[in-house]
Amino acid sequence: MADQLSALDATFLELEQLDEGATMHIGGVMVFDPLPDGTAPTLEAVRTDIASRLTLLPRYSQRLSSQRTGGLAWPHWQPDPQFELHNHVHRAALAAPGGDAELCEWAADYFSHRLDRTRPLWEMVLVEGLQDGRWALATKTHHSLVDGVGSVDVVHLLLDAEAPVSCAGEQPSADASRSVLRRALVPRPLGAAADLARTGVRAASASVHAAMHPRETLERSRSLAELFVRDELIAAPRTSLNTPIGATRRYEIVRASLAEIKAIGRELGGSVNDVVLAACTTGLSRLLAARAEPAMPENLRAMVPMNVRSVSEQLALGNRVSSLFVELPVAELDSIARLHKIVERTTRLKTSGAALGADTMLDLAALAPPLLHALIARSLYATRLFNVTITNVPGPRTALYAFGAPLREVHPLVPLAAEHAVAIAIFSYDGLIVLGLNADCDSVPDLHVLADGVREGFAELRALVRA
Repeated sequence: MADQLSALDATFLELEQLDEGATMHIGGVMVFDPLPDGTAPTLEAVRTDIASRLTLLPRYSQRLSSQRTGGLAWPHWQPDPQFELHNHVHRAALAAPGGDAELCEWAADYFSHRLDRTRPLWEMVLVEGLQDGRWALATKTHHSLVDGVGSVDVVHLLLDAEAPVSCAGEQPSADASRSVLRRALVPRPLGAAADLARTGVRAASASVHAAMHPRETLERSRSLAELFVRDELIAAPRTSLNTPIGATRRYEIVRASLAEIKAIGRELGGSVNDVVLAACTTGLSRLLAARAEPAMPENLRAMVPMNVRSVSEQLALGNRVSSLFVELPVAELDSIARLHKIVERTTRLKTSGAALGADTMLDLAALAPPLLHALIARSLYATRLFNVTITNVPGPRTALYAFGAPLREVHPLVPLAAEHAVAIAIFSYDGLIVLGLNADCDSVPDLHVLADGVREGFAELRALVRA
């Protein structure tokens, strides 16, 4: 009895196997104020605290049954008989003065190294030496273990709230969290025969469902057809952002006020996500212009992952995401026109069933046996489909604490697939938004141009609101 990877979970293992430059872990750097006594916690204190909470996360003491995919059955999670917490929780110290530059340089090196597949697929580092006595917890978790939204739920279990959230439906109680988590981690029987039988059951169930729900089947088929025409037959433009990459990374952060972004959306139109996409478009436009692209594209195509978890799946590990493919108007010079084009495009995609088409494509890919799935996995993340990943993960709205010290900000990470040199993760927490810019070291030595361009994009929109 054990817990088997889904086809989507296994995809992130396969992407690493297909390209040495791909690093399929997600993570972040959580920055805290000093403890009440002005110090940082000790490494032993952090290990003891994490150990006391891991009873709610048994997956974090499990390893893969097989280090590679591609056989007749998907790997599954099994208890690691050699699990030792000290192999997963470490300590590091920044060089002086411990500012953003030093922290980002350290994070770039930390995120450059793959996780050891012979052990449970996560790590945490206590980082000391930040300016003003601050300290950080840096985390790295393989994407096959959890997606971005699921990782936020895990953070809630590893940190403390100042007071329980009373709003119905926003955060479950501790007892409810444990109940949902246990249901999510109920083991299932495994084996090659069981996996092949399960694939057959999925196919048969899909056929029965299609016969009983012809209208839904027609809608999903139409959405899938539109997706292939728009995002496969009409390929994303070829740019200098889509080139073979290595495993070494660069990392930068950009901060923005959530209240200001909401004000921009109210005054100029658009959601928080639209405003952030507009600022990212400005940054990407500045980067391509600075590189003097031989043929400046009119649009870049961004893959924007969408959370499709139901309320009952809160705290469930594994991946529950689909995607929208959004055209970013990098050739548009006017900032308000740029925002309005993005609003129009995201609105059209949300109402056209594009997400349903992407979800259908994932469902169809899941029907393929493990032996053939790696070929499909590569096509799902090909440069024909998209140029850059931009993911927005809403974090906690209220402050969280560790050892009595408040968490001030979170610097997020989204991984790079093969031939995708730049990815942007957006994380909102307690009124602050931080964008984590992850890039290949060799092909993006000018990552600071992108960061400055994103800041410029926000500044232009704020100026329009003031005007």
